[in-house]
Amino acid sequence: MHGGLATPAPLRAPVGPAPADKPLLRFITCGSVDDGKSTLIGRLLYDADLAADDLIAALEKDSKKHGTQGDDLDFALLVDGLAAEREQGITIDVAYRYFATEKRKFIVADTPGHVQYTRNMATGASTAELAVLLVDARKGLLDQTRRHSVIVSMLGVRHVVVAVNKMDLVSYSQEIFADIERDFRAFAEQLRFLTIQVIPLVAKDGDNLVHASKKMDWYSGPPLLAYLESVASDDNARVLPFRFPVQWVNRPSHDFRGFSGFIAGGNVKPGDIVRILPSGRDTTIARIVTYDGDLAHAVAGQSVTLTLTEEIDISRGDMLVSPVSPAKIGDRLSARLLWLVREPLTLDKSYLLKLGARMTPAFVKQVASHIKIETGLAEPLADASQTLAFNEIGEAELWLDTAIACDLYEDNRETGGFILIDRVTNETVAVGMVKQSAWTERSARNGVEASYASMEGVPSPDLLHPTPLRSLVKSLSWRVPGSVITFGAAFLFTQDTGISAAITGTEIVSKIVLYYLHERLWTRFAVGLTKGEPPHDDTGL
Repeated sequence: MHGGLATPAPLRAPVGPAPADKPLLRFITCGSVDDGKSTLIGRLLYDADLAADDLIAALEKDSKKHGTQGDDLDFALLVDGLAAEREQGITIDVAYRYFATEKRKFIVADTPGHVQYTRNMATGASTAELAVLLVDARKGLLDQTRRHSVIVSMLGVRHVVVAVNKMDLVSYSQEIFADIERDFRAFAEQLRFLTIQVIPLVAKDGDNLVHASKKMDWYSGPPLLAYLESVASDDNARVLPFRFPVQWVNRPSHDFRGFSGFIAGGNVKPGDIVRILPSGRDTTIARIVTYDGDLAHAVAGQSVTLTLTEEIDISRGDMLVSPVSPAKIGDRLSARLLWLVREPLTLDKSYLLKLGARMTPAFVKQVASHIKIETGLAEPLADASQTLAFNEIGEAELWLDTAIACDLYEDNRETGGFILIDRVTNETVAVGMVKQSAWTERSARNGVEASYASMEGVPSPDLLHPTPLRSLVKSLSWRVPGSVITFGAAFLFTQDTGISAAITGTEIVSKIVLYYLHERLWTRFAVGLTKGEPPHDDTGL
């Protein structure tokens, strides 16, 4: 504990490995409104001696002015910093806090519980590895509790702690705790969580936050902080295939041209062959440039500038990927959407889809199903014209004006997640997770042509289509030598120029007639023809 607040004990640096050597865990607090999310984080920081002394002094002062705990400290004020939050006693915006213990570094996002601020909660969950889901022991699982559970699951969070708070208000009842745990585990069966830890606690008093509570000695599990220090994180970005969305073409002078961005997966080093999407051109990495000098290699999580061995047209929004396991390219996406605004989704309305640094017009062709909050399961829509309302989640099909490079969200959160923007108000109306990507026939052909066109000295496939002159020249290139050989063979046997010329002429005419009849006959059959492409003759006569 900190001791007396009037003369707080000096804050000592924690003993242990250097911060750079400690593993990092990103987690969020979420749940329904007034379940105690901000209080939990504030009390945890206080009990673990992780709050700076000037913050503790400010907390004592602010608790007298804005506090909701009478003469006691209001630990929520350590996290809620906006004036509106302090006046109303609620969380509105996402508050990020960094702290470190002897074993681990943490970045926590304290998110709001109100329905109208669900978009802020989704923002915090988009980068989290673990969610601390608050549940009021008196109320059990509420609709917003279930909604937040579904959202963190769909955003790729695979570890959840169910913090059953305010146990003092239910007389520390083990039966009530067991009922809530049973209800949540049954609800979460469809949500693909890898681990679920349920902890009873009293956030304002510190029970089971840093130290085990004597008032709930029937609970044999770890306190919250101990569990957060020990849970395995899913930092697998470095073993994913290489992904580098280009955010900026860096051209400070005429003799340097690099491509800056954030490595969203895998690793890279000079000499590696990479593929540029959506053009499809392969090239080689020349240098990895940073402010502190060139690197011998770079890994996921680093922001760097890459230079190439060739001068190639690359723009913001393009993606450098592993040619062995490239990203998908398509202009048709099947995705899960979370609708964030009160105006319902409008089918066939043009929105802006932004994935990484790439932005393209898009519209929702149809909504196939809704996610039922009570069960977490997708249910088909009875009416094809039905869409998504405020805070609803559903499966949708999107059509894009131009093809983009992306991954499935379950494979890479950085390159598989996107937002939809209203083109009039510039408001973010939805967040989406790619489930499937596909080409239309037109875009697939254009993509191949763009790939060819990006290669210096190689003509576009448009230029490779046969012309009548090409067919005539190609025909003469083998018909003339063939006729000469026929004439020579006939003269060898007959020793008569007239007979040899007649045989050669008969052979030429008969082959022309037979070839014409043969081609007319085969036009009646579709064997060997590609659907949608007109047959053409490149053989000549």
